[in-house]
Amino acid sequence: MSQQVAEVIKVGIADLNIAEHPETIMTAGLGSCVGLILYDNFSNIAGLLHVMLPDSTMARNQSFKEGKFADTGIKALIEMLERKGVRRTNLKAKMAGGAQMFNVNSNNEMMKIGSRNIEAVKKQLEEYRIPIVAEDVGGNRGRTIEFLIDQSTLKVRTIQEGVTYI
Repeated sequence: MSQQVAEVIKVGIADLNIAEHPETIMTAGLGSCVGLILYDNFSNIAGLLHVMLPDSTMARNQSFKEGKFADTGIKALIEMLERKGVRRTNLKAKMAGGAQMFNVNSNNEMMKIGSRNIEAVKKQLEEYRIPIVAEDVGGNRGRTIEFLIDQSTLKVRTIQEGVTYI
């Protein structure tokens, strides 16, 4: 008897994608970046966004990957999920990342990218009325995340701290 191995959809930095059960979806290299999962328990579909920066108004030119910023990336991810038949009103969110990776002895908020990314993602989700049901954010260590769609569970692997499930 052969056992089917589910495909793992990998999402790169400043990118986004969706997956359907039995697939899982993951991203690595979450330092100050935020990994955002949007999912719907009814459809067994989930999307992942790897947010690099808080706001597209920071873009030096208008030619950028929409997944790079919280504002453009969340909008694009919602639209991708809706094209697959997911209803926005059924969406829930889980997020991880937003670490302060470098010791910054500064009161300059511009240098605190991790906390600014967290704040920007939360603001966008509030505007779209999407509840955050779990989060593992902040700190000073990098993370890798993988979303297990059928269980609606986010596996968070934190450097030097191990694995947690949220």
